[in-house]
Amino acid sequence: MPSSDKRKQSLYFPEDMLKEIQHEAARLDRSLSWVVQQGWKRARGPIKEFPSTNDEPESLPDPKEE
Repeated sequence: MPSSDKRKQSLYFPEDMLKEIQHEAARLDRSLSWVVQQGWKRARGPIKEFPSTNDEPESLPDPKEE
């Protein structure tokens, strides 16, 4: 198994989101860190498709108009 660079980082979540992550971690008998890492691994592809702040503002549909 390749060695990984482990760095401590503080992340802040809204209280209800943190409680949900804690609930899933307990249900899966895993750490909070593991749950967040798995979520990132599954979400990073779609997140990379989000337009950057440098993209044209017209490229984002207005949710009020949908």
